[in-house]
Parts: sequence; structure tokens; C-alpha cells
Amino acid sequence: MTKYLMPLLGVCGLVLVSTAVHAGTSDGTSAASTSKTAQVVAKAPATAAALQRTEQQLAQHRAELQQLQQEVAQQESRGKQADARRQQQDQAIAQLQQQLQALHAGSNPPASGH
Repeated sequence: MTKYLMPLLGVCGLVLVSTAVHAGTSDGTSAASTSKTAQVVAKAPATAAALQRTEQQLAQHRAELQQLQQEVAQQESRGKQADARRQQQDQAIAQLQQQLQALHAGSNPPASGH
């Protein structure tokens, strides 16, 4: 999380420093503050590039997350289908066992009282 926040904080810092320096130059500040402004402006493209890389990474991670969520949903669906098939098989086995028991009971006549 911090790897995403650091470039963002850098941009915020750039805006604050730039605002403060521009506010100072309107009051007639020294050339030193003007050179600081130039340094800050020179760093702006690097910060913008870092922000763009961070946004690209974030988009990539979001796409990866979406893909993983889809895979989990598919696995859950397959698991539910397998459970339903097992339940049907269990019912079929129970019915076959009942039929088998009925056949055994019918083929064995009751013993006579000798």
C-alpha cells in the first residue's frame, strides 16, 4: 500500500511547495527561492512518471484481482455441481439397495414351521 502512497504524497508535496514558492515570489523574494522553484519543477516530470507507473500497476493489480475472483467463482460453481451430482448418485444407490433388499426378501420364502 505504501508503494502507491509514496508517489502520491510526492505529488501532493510538489503542489504544496510550488504553491508556497509562488506565493513567496509574488512578495519579491530572493533568487534562492526561485531556484528552489526550478528544482521542484525539474522533479515534476519524474514524479508524474512515477504516478503514471503507479496508476498502471494499480490497474494491472485490479485486472488480476478481477481474474482471480472469476476463477474462484468458477471453482465454487464446479464444486456445487459436483455436490449435486454426488447427492443424485447417493439417492440412486439408496434406491438400488432398497430394490436389492426387496428382491432378496422375495426370493427367500418364509420358512415353514417344521
